[in-house]
Amino acid sequence: MTRLLRRLILATMFLLPGAPAAADGLLMARADKLFPEAMALLQSAISARGYRITRLQQVNENLQRRDYPSDMYRVVYFGKYDEIKQVASTTPELIPFLPLNITIFAEGDQAILVSSHPRMLESLFPNPALKPIFERWEKDVTAIMDELRQAK
Repeated sequence: MTRLLRRLILATMFLLPGAPAAADGLLMARADKLFPEAMALLQSAISARGYRITRLQQVNENLQRRDYPSDMYRVVYFGKYDEIKQVASTTPELIPFLPLNITIFAEGDQAILVSSHPRMLESLFPNPALKPIFERWEKDVTAIMDELRQAK
């Protein structure tokens, strides 16, 4: 299997957060907050760590076509412009994985957060210069999720 094909397969798995093959590579958290409050807290936690939210993607229409009962399901994309620009220029193969994202959805009166584990990228991109970046992304995404999990 070629290196590019392996990367495409893994990229597809990252885009399917419910896929069993990707389950070990996910970070997940449950917040005891209603969706609107959790969404506001998530955006605040991301911004507090110096990231810029680049897009809020609503996937409601596709979920409704599949009879999914919730309209509270979003993907929040975020990054640091200069960092993404630098990483993309040195490792363009990393572009499909950028910017970082966290999926948030309602489950009753709680919110669930799911993200691909940033350290999973180390196996795809074993460049030692990228390791500290992946480690920081892991630390930041974990801190963001912990902040929501611990919010009172």
